[in-house]
Amino acid sequence: MASLHAFPRVGFVIPKYKHSGVDRNRLKRRLREIVRVAVLPELAPIDLVVRVLPVAYDRPFDVLRDELFHALRKLAR
Repeated sequence: MASLHAFPRVGFVIPKYKHSGVDRNRLKRRLREIVRVAVLPELAPIDLVVRVLPVAYDRPFDVLRDELFHALRKLAR
């Protein structure tokens, strides 16, 4: 969705899926770091909400990054 701001904003919806708050916060920190370092510099000024699936809790950092890039490429088409 186009943003009213001159910069991109990204939010996450991360349900617990029977995981602890520690697991959920770790996943949020990983996703925020991926977005901060690799996604925001190249993203147009849009508001983006990412809904995280349960499998994301078990993914290593590199796989999370690759899957997020893949989803953004699909969105850009």
